Amino acid sequence: MYTFIIFIHVISAVLSIGPFFVLFPLLDRMKGKNKEMLDTALEVFQAAIRLVKHAGHVLVGSGLLLVWQGNWPWTTSWVIMTIVVMVVSIAFLASAFKPKIREFHAGAIDLDTLIKKLRSAVWKYIILLLLMLWFMVAKPNLW
Repeated sequence: MYTFIIFIHVISAVLSIGPFFVLFPLLDRMKGKNKEMLDTALEVFQAAIRLVKHAGHVLVGSGLLLVWQGNWPWTTSWVIMTIVVMVVSIAFLASAFKPKIREFHAGAIDLDTLIKKLRSAVWKYIILLLLMLWFMVAKPNLW
């Protein structure tokens, strides 16, 4: 059963970071598009974020099972740091994408600003996820 949970954990990790790399070409294609094409691109963008969010739920659940079944103490430094980065990434995900798209639809920011903010947020989120991935794989003893 432990091996199956690892498999689920790895698949959910791939699904929680992979779609972000597809968003870069999408952001490039959003420049200069008409409203209908732009709305479609934003829907695809939001669908990718939803996929990442739901994959993150599976990632967290399987991770909790792995720590429990793997007999890792919850006070281990890499476990604590993974949880800290996870909480930061959840807060970041909640504030980085949908609010920016709402600002654009409300007319508070223009398309170029939206693209810049979304691109920056995608990179920041990828860095957070890679940091979390490093804690899970390398399991560094920080203290």
